[in-house]
Amino acid sequence: MRIALYQGTPHPLDVAGNVQRLREQAQRAAEGGARVLVCPEMFLSGYNIGLSNVRRLAEANDGPSAMAVAEIAQAHALAIVYGYPERAADGAIHNSVQLIDQHGRSLCNYRKTHLFGELDRAMFSAGADHFPVVELEGWKIGLLICYDIEFPENARRLALAGAELILVPTANMEPYDFVCQVTVRSRAQENQCYLLYANYCGAEGDIHYCGQSSIVGPDGSLLAMAGRDECQLLAQLEHEQVRRGREAFPYLTDLRRELHWLKN
Repeated sequence: MRIALYQGTPHPLDVAGNVQRLREQAQRAAEGGARVLVCPEMFLSGYNIGLSNVRRLAEANDGPSAMAVAEIAQAHALAIVYGYPERAADGAIHNSVQLIDQHGRSLCNYRKTHLFGELDRAMFSAGADHFPVVELEGWKIGLLICYDIEFPENARRLALAGAELILVPTANMEPYDFVCQVTVRSRAQENQCYLLYANYCGAEGDIHYCGQSSIVGPDGSLLAMAGRDECQLLAQLEHEQVRRGREAFPYLTDLRRELHWLKN
């Protein structure tokens, strides 16, 4: 399966403009043969936008923006992962990502479980114990958001549940380049799964984003890595590489689960 990620600058508060930008990136990804396109955290609204704007722009996971993304996915026969502020049925606001398949159907909606600093905590409620693994074109896929990947338990939990590919929309900023350069690769290698990390570049208010988005193989190798400028990355994923990785490093089978709190 061929997969794409988009690294771009945030366009805060411009939902309509970001939907149009998504349309353009989807067309480019489809022309490159991609079957999945992944965008950064809170892509539709911007990330550093404050509580009042988050409340104003938050939508249900089947709201107007989701319908627009579904139309784009169908038009380009391309699955899309995008970040947005979600208004839950109980009124809580979550930092969420949604995976919509090439037929316009929602396969997965994930709410960020580990909130980063006062910025996240001032705007969002943390997601509950819900770490789904879904199937798309024969691949078992899990989702995390930004700070979530910095906790090894989260990626391990998905891998133990069968995930072969973990998609991580993110809004990682300076001075946390280490996460882009080292942590992401470690999470892929220690779970022998592909990992895609889609970050912003540029600035948003007083936040300066790291860029350095990447697509990482099950052995921790970089299949593609961005610098600090806007770009779209493409890479080919092969099931055989997951199988070989798990034979070479049988952590998942050798793990003594009874010694750990992991549920899967």
